[in-house]
Amino acid sequence: MQEVKIIGAGLAGSEAALQLAKRGIKVKLYEMRPHKTTGAHVTSDCAEFVCSNSLGSSDITNASGLLKKEMEILGGELIKIAYDNSVPAGNALAIAREDFSRAVTKRIEDDPNIEVIREEITEIPQGNVIIASGPLTSDTLANSIKEFTQSEHLHFFDAIAPIVEADSINFDKAFWASRYDKGEASYINCPMNKEEYERFYNILINAPRIEQHDFEKDAKFFESCLPVEVLASRGVDTLRFGPMKPVGLIDKRTGVENYAVVQLRQDNSAKTLFNLVGFQTNLKWGAQKELIHSIPGLEEANIIRYGVMHRNTFINSPQILNRTLETKTRKGLFFAGQITGTEGYTESIATGMLAGINMARYISDKPLLTLPTETMLGALTFYITDIAHLKHISSRDNSVRYLPLQPTNSNWAIVSPIELPKKERKNKKLKTELLSKRAVETLENFINNCKDM
Repeated sequence: MQEVKIIGAGLAGSEAALQLAKRGIKVKLYEMRPHKTTGAHVTSDCAEFVCSNSLGSSDITNASGLLKKEMEILGGELIKIAYDNSVPAGNALAIAREDFSRAVTKRIEDDPNIEVIREEITEIPQGNVIIASGPLTSDTLANSIKEFTQSEHLHFFDAIAPIVEADSINFDKAFWASRYDKGEASYINCPMNKEEYERFYNILINAPRIEQHDFEKDAKFFESCLPVEVLASRGVDTLRFGPMKPVGLIDKRTGVENYAVVQLRQDNSAKTLFNLVGFQTNLKWGAQKELIHSIPGLEEANIIRYGVMHRNTFINSPQILNRTLETKTRKGLFFAGQITGTEGYTESIATGMLAGINMARYISDKPLLTLPTETMLGALTFYITDIAHLKHISSRDNSVRYLPLQPTNSNWAIVSPIELPKKERKNKKLKTELLSKRAVETLENFINNCKDM
């Protein structure tokens, strides 16, 4: 029996390992932690969440919710563990991060087909390999990947939100609610009037930031996980239409429609820790403390973890990968997770699942799966590997060049479109309902037609 080497025991690598192991394939799962740290991870557990603890919506009429449903249909393993370790978060799937990671680690370490090896891999190994080293790939391995892919850059930036202790929040000002009262009232909300918001905004835009290292200055920001200070720099109202939007969040004690609202989401199963939603940041710690304490209800908040910023790594997948996640130039070498240019926890798990399934099929001499673009995972893998959408024709001389890949998450814009009657074309709810229904039916039919799944 051929074995598979998986580089990285994060979300994608852990999922890929479990997919292979349950098919009877031996796996060597390499993880450099705890011997070498990343600057963002705090444990050596598998599948550690380092930014938010949310996997996004569970509603299948939401793009992220549909992707979860597709993983369930395809036999995803981490999605089951996530639901087993969920915490209240309204319509979203949020997890108690430590419980989840411990559960995944135990599952992997107890599996007789998986050997966990705690050492850094500095070069792409020979043989059957899945590279799932994630956005915090070590410099030595990144250089090996850069050489293999013949890429100029592999880096962009991500940032982590602060966490505060629940008992230190002032609930005379803060209140429990989920937006539009959907699901449980599982978010803590800190409301602001116009004067409080403007004071907060002035502190934020004038706060000192941690200086970047020289090697980080050419990296790019991760658009959907931008530091809050970068968002604020785009205009005084940007936050009020982004992470601090007040719509659908009214304190029933007052009935007041607020000017802005800071939301906090449960971070552990004991409900003792909450993270500030959308508040990933690169501010110096003293500045973070001043900013957080300027938020109504958080004046005395005990800050358990400050926000930090770290460099991320991804490849230019359209030039390197097929839609199966196998590389174009070397058979039996797959990439999975955020290093492919996907964005988000759910997407990392999903691509790890697909890479694991396809590696098993490769070893068994079965055709690799290319999922239909009517499905969310099929559309996502098509988007990150399709060079056509990066094609740029110069308006000056009609010359053709290709733009660098911008990481993306699951969203309706990448899915094959559906035709609606003219009078219904602006009915977004109907459209997403039909798209999600079509995706589920398409995937189920696809699996039924693959008799060797």
